Amino acid sequence: MRRKLMHYIAAAIILIYLSIPLAVTFLYSIAQKWQSSVLPESYTIAWYQAVLSDIRFWNALGRSFFISIASVILCLAVMIPTVFIITMYLKKYEKYIEIISIIPFSIPGVVYAVGLIRIYSKGPVNIGGTVWILLGAFFIVVMPYMYQAVRNCLMTIDARQLMEAAELLNATKLQAFVHVILPNIMKGITVSALLAFSLLFGEFVLTNILVGGAFETVQIYLFTKQNFSGHLCSAIVIMYFICVLVLSLLTTTANKLISGRSRGGIQ
Repeated sequence: MRRKLMHYIAAAIILIYLSIPLAVTFLYSIAQKWQSSVLPESYTIAWYQAVLSDIRFWNALGRSFFISIASVILCLAVMIPTVFIITMYLKKYEKYIEIISIIPFSIPGVVYAVGLIRIYSKGPVNIGGTVWILLGAFFIVVMPYMYQAVRNCLMTIDARQLMEAAELLNATKLQAFVHVILPNIMKGITVSALLAFSLLFGEFVLTNILVGGAFETVQIYLFTKQNFSGHLCSAIVIMYFICVLVLSLLTTTANKLISGRSRGGIQ
């Protein structure tokens, strides 16, 4: 009982520690005057009204959602079947995929972006400065997370044994993968997808270098407003956090519903 209580206390301390920056940012976003006191001397929602009434913010938010979700979906569509096939049937090639998945960690973002511009801004494949080069760059950024998440999930559930059991019940490989493997690894995929989305939604370096103001996302919008008002920037950060939180809750709820319907076995 005492050990359990200590765990709760430690978790509460960590939660409070992590919540302090967000709480201070929120207070600053609603502060009208905050100079010589611990708490704001007066409050206002004018900064939120300024953000919500700015069409540039909504356009930037939509672009951020589009490019982040599209990159995550593209990476999932490519990495899930790829990792499954290599793990199950092409084990000898797994070490090469591991090496490829580690490469993005070893390349600085600035070097990575400059290299992409030099390669794809000339010649027959001229996509420099367009959203397509950003989509490809985001795909490479989140590929290591997707690879490790899918591979770990497959190793945890013993996918090979599940596939063999499903095939003994006259299921095809596709049916076994869709109705048995996917539901069992869906939670891990959801967590990795949310992590990848949060990473891409807050990406600034690649977006600013590759497309700049031609494709203004929330982070670029925030960068342009940082010299205008700290209160306004704090309001944008809080709005950004709320958007990520809402999307995470919706994704988690949808994942529970899908997993619940899929547990009935092979149809």
